[in-house]
Amino acid sequence: MTTHTTDTAQAAQTSPERSADAVRSLLILGASGDLTGRLLFPGLARLLASGRHAGLTVVGAGSDPWTPEQWSERVHDATEEALEHATDVGRRELERIRRESIYEQVDVTAPGALADVLAQLPAPVAVYFALPPAVSQKACSLLKASDLPPGTRLVLEKPFGSSEASAAQLNDTLRQLVPESQIHRVDHFLGKGTVLNILGLRFANNFLEPVWNRDHIQKVEIIFDEDLALEGRARYYDRAGALRDMIQSHLLEILAILAMDAPAHLDERDLRDRISTVLRSALVEEPFTSSTRRARYTAGSIAGREVPDYTAEPGVDPSRGTETLAEITVTLQSWRWAGVPFILRSGKALGARRKEAVITFKPVPHLPIGFSGVDEPNQLRIGFGPDILQLDVDVNGPGDVLSLNRVTLDADLAETDLLPYGEVLDGVLNGDPLLSVRGDTAESCWRIVQPVLDAWAADGVPMETYAAGSLGPSDWPTSAEAEGTTEGEAEGTTEGEGDRRGGAAGNG
Repeated sequence: MTTHTTDTAQAAQTSPERSADAVRSLLILGASGDLTGRLLFPGLARLLASGRHAGLTVVGAGSDPWTPEQWSERVHDATEEALEHATDVGRRELERIRRESIYEQVDVTAPGALADVLAQLPAPVAVYFALPPAVSQKACSLLKASDLPPGTRLVLEKPFGSSEASAAQLNDTLRQLVPESQIHRVDHFLGKGTVLNILGLRFANNFLEPVWNRDHIQKVEIIFDEDLALEGRARYYDRAGALRDMIQSHLLEILAILAMDAPAHLDERDLRDRISTVLRSALVEEPFTSSTRRARYTAGSIAGREVPDYTAEPGVDPSRGTETLAEITVTLQSWRWAGVPFILRSGKALGARRKEAVITFKPVPHLPIGFSGVDEPNQLRIGFGPDILQLDVDVNGPGDVLSLNRVTLDADLAETDLLPYGEVLDGVLNGDPLLSVRGDTAESCWRIVQPVLDAWAADGVPMETYAAGSLGPSDWPTSAEAEGTTEGEAEGTTEGEGDRRGGAAGNG
């Protein structure tokens, strides 16, 4: 392997943003995989196109015997769109990456193999494990702290372990290598724009915070319904299912941000402490036949595209009983949220794409006699991809001023110029773990869902079905609520936007 020192070193010296401890090398493990080509590298390209992190050495590694031409094609394809909108500095950086970036065939589960690669890279190094969790854990277990260049960051994709015990074991392995502040557990669904939009809404508006509690809120729903089916991801998804894939990680983190108390500062210590506090108070109450639901799609049609029964999808093992739609009701044992249900739902192959948090307020205690029309509880909707804000309120209608009508006030929320993986990588390269999942939080998420997973594995909760392209089982309240989504709203998010906000979660 060739050590990079020439153009890269010069660019690093002239970069105005590069501090002494900034990452100089990014090593992507699993570089020949789908995640790298479709999401990770395009996110990196958009980041570099902005002119940030000039001089970064980018090296790909994987078990596949790729030729230099194959890697060059991947890099060119992944940077093509970013080049069109790059700054002058960004264009030079992307063109340099195209020239210099190399691919190494490496078996990271072989003793000493990963350490040998790391020894040849300019430090500090960020090691991105775009690998299945078991392979990442094996690779880390073979490393020693002395194998890592000073300042090394370890970056891991969810899921972080497969249970609370395995998550704790993984955390122990990682902390023997580097401090917690240098461990980045990636949840690309929690892009900086999304997180800060929620925090700004909650804590910068004095009219909202006083009613953000059990006295005024009836329920909170966090929905991530996809119109994509399996899309060739059986190798990962059939072993995970909807509960592990989305709810155990992404949606529980969103729950914590929606429910937490105000941090003193927007730094990683305060923010992640608040998130941890919420998740330690969370549980799914028994009986699970009342607090959880699961279902699997059957053959159907989505936007004119025929979708086979899930069990007939290539690579699926029907005996696993994998769910493609999951819903759990989480309760928080806290003063603020006692008695308020947090309903988390995620699924695939559904007829309407919904990616939002819906906060339903309690009805007014008394509506003056004389008003007509329907008085419905106010709802606040926070959309994820595109990021939007909608507030449903009842107002006096036209004509008969005593008749109440429902109107919606809406606004577009600010989005950053980066893709989610670019936002994540920006934090990694700057050494800022603000958007990373902390180790204790990863364990808490498994603790919350593990009893449910056990009950489902024992068939303690029936497996229901729904036709692909439908809104889910018709007797689920969340499916009935989806009927209120207009066709324009359901189809309003393009496939690219869906990918931008996590439509391809997991290590497929």
